[in-house]
Amino acid sequence: MSATADHAEERTNPAARLGFEPGQVVQEIGYDDDVELELREGIEATIGQELVDEDYDDVADVVLLWFRDEDGDLTDALVDAIGLLEEGGTVWLMTPKTGRDGYVEPSDINEAAQTAGLAQTKSISAGKDWTGSRLATPKVAAKPRR
Repeated sequence: MSATADHAEERTNPAARLGFEPGQVVQEIGYDDDVELELREGIEATIGQELVDEDYDDVADVVLLWFRDEDGDLTDALVDAIGLLEEGGTVWLMTPKTGRDGYVEPSDINEAAQTAGLAQTKSISAGKDWTGSRLATPKVAAKPRR
């Protein structure tokens, strides 16, 4: 694909900017009728399958966590999300933009991520009403195979 085609896809498919790849298992948590449907559809188109829900009983490559201020404790939600991830996986934390119902302060996101042992590596506009924060698990040394 050409660089121009890559940029065109990023404009038409918001999921392309988030780094999703074909074949990834993406577990979605916190889905409600206020989520960014275009982003969800773009992720499914990119990974080539539907998002799995909170009842999925295996590990995921990425957790897509929709979180609003009234949803409880963000640190607890992030710790729970880490437990659902494949080693080296990432959490995409989606929070309402400034001024929207359920807005979460960036300082609260940063503090919760650090407390949960995650590092914020990227922040983007994830649609009209949502901001996305990419949170990465620490790199773990490869374990020798037996």
